[in-house]
Amino acid sequence: MSPNSTSYTSAALSLPNRPRRLRRTAAIRRMVSETQLHVEDLIYPLFVMEGENRKVEVPSMPDCFRYTLDLLLHEVKEAAALGIPAIALFPVIPEDFKDSTGTESYNPDGLVQRTIRAIKEVVPDIVVITDVALDPYSSDGHDGIVEDGVILNDETVDVLVKMALSQADAGTDFVAPSDMMDGRIGAIRDALDEAGYTDVGILAYSAKYASAYYGPFRDALDSAPKFGDKKTYQMDPANAREAILEVDLDIDEGADIVMVKPALAYLDVIYRIRETTDLPVAAYNVSGEYAALKAAARNGWLDEPTVVLETLTSMKRAGADLILTYFAKYAAQLLAR
Repeated sequence: MSPNSTSYTSAALSLPNRPRRLRRTAAIRRMVSETQLHVEDLIYPLFVMEGENRKVEVPSMPDCFRYTLDLLLHEVKEAAALGIPAIALFPVIPEDFKDSTGTESYNPDGLVQRTIRAIKEVVPDIVVITDVALDPYSSDGHDGIVEDGVILNDETVDVLVKMALSQADAGTDFVAPSDMMDGRIGAIRDALDEAGYTDVGILAYSAKYASAYYGPFRDALDSAPKFGDKKTYQMDPANAREAILEVDLDIDEGADIVMVKPALAYLDVIYRIRETTDLPVAAYNVSGEYAALKAAARNGWLDEPTVVLETLTSMKRAGADLILTYFAKYAAQLLAR
């Protein structure tokens, strides 16, 4: 043997710590895994529209659909059969039902109210979470009432309270205020309690950022702002400490679950909030995050099943107890393998 050659038959290096021992087999890796993603962690957002027997794909969200109520019920049944514990409802409201104050939002026979009742009749055990915000109902496309180009906070809260009460009356399990108006959690909690809906929970969009990742969602609901942007009420993406303030306020006002939206670009915020509260923390894997992964997978640039589970696990690892994701059904199927 050449004096310069390396022998690979010599004694092993003296290394007392070899982390690779715990990665040697799939069984060992599962045994020592620090974070486990479960189907029970998932919440499935669904879009409902008026009509019958229609299912329309959202152009910017492949494999994601708007459903009429009859077909939505089939989708909810399938989700429940996969073990998904909850769905989050978002309505597609026709333009002629919209006005400047969102009055359709608290119509007792409105689309969301009818959908809640139908789901509870057909799949009574699934948890129903309903959005509380004016943008789907507003002719201005904003989450609040607009006057002279300004979003009115307190006047909007009055409408949000009516909306939450109508959803509670229809049988929702959680109202989910996504509007980011100041004081709305406390006003809704007080109104629910006074009306006898003490068991209806509040999932608060506590740290909701003015994000560019929402574009496909607004495409799905046809709810883009007709002017300006949402930066006067949604949070600055540069801020993290402010998220703690928003969460603390919502908890003080009666929130049962707090949420960060978006999720993937805000994992640090999820982690910070997890460190400051013992309440359940939710993360919203939003439409733009979904669309980006779907586009990359369809172009063959990413392996979709692997990257979906890795992405959702990252949110769980950051501290999310619950994850709203359009991948919910797909992820549930992957987890069942």
